[in-house]
Amino acid sequence: MAKPEPKPPFPKPPAQVEPYMEALGLEDTLKLLEAFGGTEIYIATHPTARSQVVDLIGFPKAKMLADVEARLQSRVPLVKEWRAKVYYSQGLKTVEIARKLGVADASVRRWLAKPGARPEADPNQPSLF
Repeated sequence: MAKPEPKPPFPKPPAQVEPYMEALGLEDTLKLLEAFGGTEIYIATHPTARSQVVDLIGFPKAKMLADVEARLQSRVPLVKEWRAKVYYSQGLKTVEIARKLGVADASVRRWLAKPGARPEADPNQPSLF
């Protein structure tokens, strides 16, 4: 019997973020979303040293991003709700997440209250009650 694949330590990215995740990984995807979210950026097929994208994530990752450019939206997505869940999974407090995203802490609490937003309890951990 095959073991089920372990769940990633962060929430599954929405469809518009998946190409970024495939090319860049979590940390560089977050960097790119924080820097360019909500704006249009030009993804050069052959990135150069003067590119803002290269400055942010480096030449190798910029080239990998260029390889998936056809799957990207014209604007870099903001995906604040998903980012809030990721930051929470990384241990940030609600108010820190709110400041980082430029939203009210009530919005962050609402997003985190949705089913599946918080990590599930470890089934091997006994209940205290």
